[in-house]
Formats: sequence, C-alpha cells, structure tokens
Amino acid sequence: GQHIGIIGANGSGKSSLFKLLMGKISADAGELFIPQDWRVAHMAQELANSESSVVDFVLDGDPQIRQIERAIEKALADEDHDRLALEYEKLDNANGFDAHYRAEQLLHGLGFDQSELDRRVNSFSGGWRIRLNLAQALMSPSDLMLLDEPTNHLDVDAKEELQRALKAYRGSILLISHEPEFYRDIVTDTWNCESWTTKVF
Repeated sequence: GQHIGIIGANGSGKSSLFKLLMGKISADAGELFIPQDWRVAHMAQELANSESSVVDFVLDGDPQIRQIERAIEKALADEDHDRLALEYEKLDNANGFDAHYRAEQLLHGLGFDQSELDRRVNSFSGGWRIRLNLAQALMSPSDLMLLDEPTNHLDVDAKEELQRALKAYRGSILLISHEPEFYRDIVTDTWNCESWTTKVF
C-alpha cells in the first residue's frame, strides 16, 4: 500500500530498478522477492503500436475481462446458456459490466474526446500514444504499479486526473518523476537512488 517516489540523477539506476522488477534484467547480486500472486502493472515507455481502437487498447489492460468477454461471445454463438450464465457471473465478479464506461472516463480525463475513442491507436501522434500507455496501465488490475515519468506529454488537466487516480489506487506504487509538485501529495515515502550500487531498500 505504500506509494513511493523514486528520485535521483539520470543514470543512477531508477529505470534499471523497474526493469529488474519486471524481469527484464537479472540482479548482479542480492535477492529479489515478489509474491507469486502479485499483479504488476507498468506504463510502457515505447510508443503504443496497435490497429485497435483507442478504447479497445485501454480495455486490453485488463486481460481477465477481455478473456471473459471472448468466452461470452463464444457462448452466445454456441447458444450455450449454462456457460453464458457462468461467464456473466465471472464478469460481474471482475467488475466487468462497467469496464467500458471506466475506460472511457479514464480517457476523457487524459484529454481524449468522445469522438476519438473509436479511432485507431496508430492514427495518433507520439505524445497521445504515450498517454494511451498510461491509460492502459491504469486500467490494469494490479497490486504493484510501476510508473516511469508518467507526466511526460500531459497537460495540466491530465496531470490532475492522474493525481486523482493515483491517490485512489489501493495497491503499491513506485513512481519515478522529476516533478516534485506533481508527486508531493501522492507519495507516502521517497527513495533517493544515489547510484546503482547504493542499497535503496
């Protein structure tokens, strides 16, 4: 439940720490333990690349709901009413009935107009596609969220929406940001990463 801001000079290892937590690199020394049942969400730094619609791309952040939706479509096609009832129950337990609404509200908060929600992701410029990465991460059910400079390409209104979402987030957050005025009201603790060889926890 801690919301931790990670600060430090460029090259001190902040982004490498995130790569370690995501399993993209291994530790040279020491131990890393993450509970097996933890769900980890992160904001991708690469430009979103998809022919999906904006709202579908954000909904893909919740793979459980997407899996249930596909199962419902198959049950409908097969006219399997018992299976359909079971999948609808799963959707209810996963808070999936309002998933589309939540995705749209999230996108509105990040500056997308209603008329843009059916546009293809790849039709947007780079800055807006970075916003879509952020929206997808926020849509993902998680116990730990990793955010590396999430305010890049955000205007004032979008930053306020992000602050609101992070304050309400009940899991643990690791947040890298060079904007203390943004994260001051969000974080409960701050880690100063002085160098990659410095023990930060």
